[in-house]
Amino acid sequence: MLVLAIGAHTLAAIVWVGGMFFAHVILRPAMGPMEPGERMALRGRLLPLFFKWVWISIIALFVTGYGVLYFGYDGLSGAGLHVRLMEGLGLVMMLLFGWMYFRPFKLFMQALKQADQKAAAGEFERIRRVVMVNLVLGMVVSVLGATGNFWG
Repeated sequence: MLVLAIGAHTLAAIVWVGGMFFAHVILRPAMGPMEPGERMALRGRLLPLFFKWVWISIIALFVTGYGVLYFGYDGLSGAGLHVRLMEGLGLVMMLLFGWMYFRPFKLFMQALKQADQKAAAGEFERIRRVVMVNLVLGMVVSVLGATGNFWG
């Protein structure tokens, strides 16, 4: 059961962090030649789909992370520093995503519905900043997860 939980945890992290990497490093530059209105419309179609998967990933990460912590490490006291760091950074990522989803993202979608491109662009910039922070944190957490058991 522990192996399945770790596998699900890993897949959920790949979906979330990989999606942020794709959006920021690949999709964003590829959209450069598009007109600003086309970019905003595409983002308005993409973000709800991706964010649905992020919510699924967050639930899976939370459940499997604490499951592994308590059944695999016998609680936080039995976990190494890398697990504590993963937990803390993961919770920060979840909180940042939650704020971004319920504030800038909702305002972004509202601005799109009202055809207010300037407001949509402003809210998207806030979303982009949170995604950048979470991408860096997610990569750090991924390295911690992959290397933590090998720390002296």
